[in-house]
Amino acid sequence: MKILKWTVIVFAILGVLFFFVISPYIKKQTKKHSPEQTVSYTKNGMDLTVNYSSPSKKNRVIFGELVPYDVVWRTGANEPTTFSTENDIKVAGENLPAGTYSLWTRPNRQSWSIIFNKYIPEWGVSILSGGKETTRIEKEDVIEIEIPTKETIETIENFTINFEMETQLFMSISWDRTLVKIPISK
Repeated sequence: MKILKWTVIVFAILGVLFFFVISPYIKKQTKKHSPEQTVSYTKNGMDLTVNYSSPSKKNRVIFGELVPYDVVWRTGANEPTTFSTENDIKVAGENLPAGTYSLWTRPNRQSWSIIFNKYIPEWGVSILSGGKETTRIEKEDVIEIEIPTKETIETIENFTINFEMETQLFMSISWDRTLVKIPISK
């Protein structure tokens, strides 16, 4: 009985240490390599913000290797990317109500699925899966759209999300030699 009591105490202490010390330390260390970025667009009756972590290419093959094809990706590093809109908008013609969403993608060679999800988990991947499985809850998806990819002329070293105004507003996602431009309208 004494051994069981001490075993429970040791596991409780280890659990507390992991939750309050080790886990925050690991998260802080990963953010050094993939710094947090924020991009906003406030014009034409729209108020949009994207928060994401920006990993670097570092001479790696990104799409198809580091980020596998046909698998849902957290779209950046660390926590999942979040997309906030103060107004109801249309994303590639699909209605997206005002709110904050986690942004997930399913990259492919020719196109990407762009997924806006109501649930925003604390971290983008499951630690128990070794980072191979996302923490997205599929039933919380609000919209999923398919957007064709474009190949860039130059290599983009850091994962980047921007808003670009051309004939209409686009949210662009770019990294390595891949560019995805998602049309947004009111």
